[in-house]
Amino acid sequence: MTPRKTSKERTFTDRVYDAVRAIPSGRVATYGDVAAAAGRPRAARAVGTLMANCGQRRIPAHRVVAAGGALGGYGGQEPTKAALLRAEGIVVVGRRIRHFAGIRWAPR
Repeated sequence: MTPRKTSKERTFTDRVYDAVRAIPSGRVATYGDVAAAAGRPRAARAVGTLMANCGQRRIPAHRVVAAGGALGGYGGQEPTKAALLRAEGIVVVGRRIRHFAGIRWAPR
C-alpha cells in the first residue's frame, strides 16, 4: 500500500475528490464551493470538468451543482443527476433545486 500524500503533495484533483466525498447525503455544494475547498476558488470550471469525467462511483459527483441551484451538466445526464438527488430527499423542479440555500453545504 502506498503512503497517503501530505496536504502539500496532494494534487488539485485529489483535493477536489476529497471535498466532494465530504458533502453529506441530502446536501449539495456548487462547483465554486468545491473549488474553494480544494484551495483554488477561481477554478469552478475545472471542478466541473473533473466531475463530468470522474466516473468513479465512490465520488458523489451528483451533489455538485451550478451556482444558484441549477443542476449543471453531469456529463450530459441531467435526468440521472436529478433522480439521484431526489433519492436523497432533495426537491428538484425542472432543472433547479428547490430551497437551494437551505441545503447548500459549505466545507469548514
